[in-house]
Amino acid sequence: MEEHHFHPFVLIVVPLLAIFFQVYLPLRFPSFSVLDLPVLVVIYFSVSRRSPIAGTLIGLVIGLIQDAMTHLPLGINGIIDCILGYLSASIGLRIDVDNPGTRLLMNFVFILLASILHVLILSRLLGMHGSWFWLHELIRAVVNALAGVILFALLDRLRQRD
Repeated sequence: MEEHHFHPFVLIVVPLLAIFFQVYLPLRFPSFSVLDLPVLVVIYFSVSRRSPIAGTLIGLVIGLIQDAMTHLPLGINGIIDCILGYLSASIGLRIDVDNPGTRLLMNFVFILLASILHVLILSRLLGMHGSWFWLHELIRAVVNALAGVILFALLDRLRQRD
C-alpha cells in the first residue's frame, strides 16, 4: 500500500484548524462538543502515512497542543492521541483504509477507545473520578465516525499527487 504525502502547509494548518474548532465551536454551539476533530485528524494523518512512528509523533504534537488549550493536566490528550496514532498507522499498514465503510468502522472504534482511555487516565492515573455515560459515548462515537468519513473525503483532496 502506498504512503500518502501532504504539503507541509497542510500538515500544519489542518491540525491547528481542528484544534481551533474543537476549542471555540462548543463555546458558541454547545452541541458541537460531541465532535473530536483533533482525534479524527490524528487518525487520518496516521493512517495516510502508514508509519507507526510518524503516527505516534503526529498524535503527540496534536495532543499536546490540544492539552495546552484545555483545563486538563498537560499530557492527557497527548497520551491518548499517541496511542491512537500508533494504532491507526499500524492498521493502515495491514488493511485498505480508503474504503468509506472501513473508515466509518475504524473511526467509531477509535473514538470509543479514546473515550475509554480518557476515563482510565483520569480515574486510574490522576485519581479524578468522573462519570462515564455509555449511551452518550456511543452516540458521540457514531457522530464522530460519520463526521470522520466526510472529513477524510475532504482531506483526501489535499494529498500531493505524484
